[in-house]
Amino acid sequence: MNAPERLDATPSLGKIMLVGIGPGSVEHMTGRARDAIAEADTVIGYVTYIKLVADLLAGKEVIRKSMTEELDRAIEALDRARQGKKVALISSGDAGVYGMAGPTYEVLFQAGWTPDSGVEVEIVPGASALNSCAALVGAPLTHDFCAISLSDLLTPWPVIARRLDAVAYADFVVALYNPKSGRRTRQIVEAQRLFLRHRRADTPVAIVKSAYRRREQIQFTTLEKMCEADIGMLSTVLIGNSSTFVREGRMVTPRGYANKYESSEGGQGFEAREGEKAGRSLSTGLLGWLDGLHAEHAAGADVAELAQRHRLPVDYLCAVLATEESDA
Repeated sequence: MNAPERLDATPSLGKIMLVGIGPGSVEHMTGRARDAIAEADTVIGYVTYIKLVADLLAGKEVIRKSMTEELDRAIEALDRARQGKKVALISSGDAGVYGMAGPTYEVLFQAGWTPDSGVEVEIVPGASALNSCAALVGAPLTHDFCAISLSDLLTPWPVIARRLDAVAYADFVVALYNPKSGRRTRQIVEAQRLFLRHRRADTPVAIVKSAYRRREQIQFTTLEKMCEADIGMLSTVLIGNSSTFVREGRMVTPRGYANKYESSEGGQGFEAREGEKAGRSLSTGLLGWLDGLHAEHAAGADVAELAQRHRLPVDYLCAVLATEESDA
């Protein structure tokens, strides 16, 4: 892999289109993604992704690269754009989510690129794996969630482990990308170990392989049994939070309506629970919680006890209480 040459300010060179092709089926590609590939002179991508859009590539220069050649793909795209070509550099899912947008901008900035350098850059968004896999299993991402890649090819394991531990403790729904490969088999085991420190063993887990592709496979399991499932590089693992449930073959994470509303008599509608107001923050929202915290502290509860009760840092509660007292 050679470093890119410096990019001098030149008007009207080519264009790089960073195209997210979605989960892999043409039906789930955006119209703009299809148009961008149609406009392109050259299409560059990982060999598997090139196969997914093969029907759209007639008459185009096609450059196939292997899994670990992301920077080479970006350099090829820049070289073709310098020649005045329109280049579609494709990623599965979304180009900005573990895709080619980041590596391409790294290469561009190393080459001295600016928006006025003559090479136009467009990012064409697509549905990421967490979107497509969630759609197949129900509604697991309805509340706060995050994505973590278990690939340690570029990220040190202690960094990944700290992130896993933090989100498990914070009760996020989590989408695990790159969970396992032929050579990387222990990472998913360590992820499970970290999650079990904070989550129930029966926490729902969904594993989706090749979403919307020919060999699509969906499995429902639990955190305790997760590592017994068939997991590979084409899998995305969705781990629920403490409220997530599976019913009728659908994994659902409640948004929290039950905290505020209850079904009216006869089940014909919903009414706000006692102490709650429709359209207003929960009684345990920020302002209500601050009032309660201040009252507990005034009644004699020390900060360490409050921190343990609310599972929040002591120094944060000290700062909150100090702010409340200074505002009084």
